[in-house]
Amino acid sequence: MTTPSGRPAPPRIPEAVHRRRWAILTVLMFSLIIVVLDNSILGVAVKTIASPPPHGLGATQSELEWAMNSYTLVLAGMLFTAGLVGDRIGRKKVLIFGTLLFGFGSGLAALSGSPAELVAYRALMGFGAAFVMPATLAVLVQVFERDEQPKAMGIWAGSVGVAIAVGPVTGGLLLDHFWWGSIFLINVPVVIIAVVCVAILVPDSKDPNPGGLDPLGVVLSIVGLLLLVYGIIHAGELGDFTARSVVGPVVLGLAVLVCFVLHERRSRHPALDMGYFKKPAFTAAVTAVALVFFALMGLTFFSAFYLQSVRGYSALRAGLLILPMAVAQMVFAPRARLAVARFGTRVTCAAGMLLIAVGFMAFALFDTSTPVWVIELAFLAQGVGMAHVSTPVTYLVVQLLPREKAGSGSAVNNTFRQIGGALGVAVLGSLLATRYRSGIEEHLGALPAGARDAAGESIEATFAAAEKLGPAGKALIGPANEAFLDAMHLTSLCSAAITVVGAVVVGAFLPGRTRAGPDRQDPERVPETAARD
Repeated sequence: MTTPSGRPAPPRIPEAVHRRRWAILTVLMFSLIIVVLDNSILGVAVKTIASPPPHGLGATQSELEWAMNSYTLVLAGMLFTAGLVGDRIGRKKVLIFGTLLFGFGSGLAALSGSPAELVAYRALMGFGAAFVMPATLAVLVQVFERDEQPKAMGIWAGSVGVAIAVGPVTGGLLLDHFWWGSIFLINVPVVIIAVVCVAILVPDSKDPNPGGLDPLGVVLSIVGLLLLVYGIIHAGELGDFTARSVVGPVVLGLAVLVCFVLHERRSRHPALDMGYFKKPAFTAAVTAVALVFFALMGLTFFSAFYLQSVRGYSALRAGLLILPMAVAQMVFAPRARLAVARFGTRVTCAAGMLLIAVGFMAFALFDTSTPVWVIELAFLAQGVGMAHVSTPVTYLVVQLLPREKAGSGSAVNNTFRQIGGALGVAVLGSLLATRYRSGIEEHLGALPAGARDAAGESIEATFAAAEKLGPAGKALIGPANEAFLDAMHLTSLCSAAITVVGAVVVGAFLPGRTRAGPDRQDPERVPETAARD
């Protein structure tokens, strides 16, 4: 970088910080891994938690969806404010606070005595995680010069792959040897290590001109998302998307979200600056982020039941089978910038979205005898595709915002990740439940009238009902597997269709290849002050 006079520009980052930037990145990755790992561990534990006490909590499918979504919805709703708080009082401070709160919530979740308690404590964990996620990316932007940011962000995004890899395997090992609560209790010592490392290595930073807080915007966003997701999940419980108790919350939730948008457009200190979305590249980038996590969380949810309930694999083996998707993200996320250098952001991300769609279409062909290597190839395709979308769009979002707004900019990126993940679990989980119920209902005649409704909600509920019937219940196993596979096939095809739409969006609006190269690629030639205009 040079000054207008042609002389080298002075370094923006203090030399002491610059020297330890890679150690700082390692600590940031460690902090990010903690909060991402939690959902990946829970993914392999849903079958165990659905089991009757004392092995599990006897959670229904809708309660399992809420256990996942209470975390992601609170996280998504608080990210705007958490990013602004970090910009205002210091990113290091909020990173430590959020990590400690996440650890405290994890300890409570491990001791939950009912599904309702688990949902509440997961929400507390999401509140803590909201202060961690934007702070990690904001600190990264502050300790790396712009020419090194693409590489650093690729490694940062690859840490998500590490969490996805470590989570299911760790969860499987814990569930094979301990009770289900151990998947949350394991977070506590990890949190202690993370806090010590952050305190020692990470420098503090803040925005010299921070924006004001927007409590009304935060409330509107959380209420709107909760109502919307509640309606979608309730539709899966009833097996009916047209019921009044479904349509009412969905319509009300959408109305509240419209009010949120209108409020943000008029607010002097909006939680979410709607002006960012005037840039087509920015809108397409956050849409791609949301769709990738829609795919990831939805796939994690229904693949756990396919591998453990239908195929009969243990939690550990199911976790090992997901490794190709995780390893692919670990390997390709840091290298996605090389694909951007050669083909441009548009082609790279569109190809990644199509590869994710191929992985979904493969699930539409799986049955009880599909070879393991075919399942592994489908997970591998998903992982490679996600790596070539998440890294380029994350860098694109950060490029479009001024550096001093790193916290709020990171919050926008991570908010759409979490909204996509929450909707993935809610939409795909409800579609799965509705289709399953319609396929299994005609086979539940042997059950008492009062037990048929509960037994039709999920494959695990059917298996639990079949076990109570004794030898006569064995006749339900085959139809339950067939009904689940039929539901999974439909869900997979719908997911593939949504992902293809995402490929069209990024292909139409993301920037193509530029002469500036991958590390300096400026999608719309936006100067650092552009986002203020």
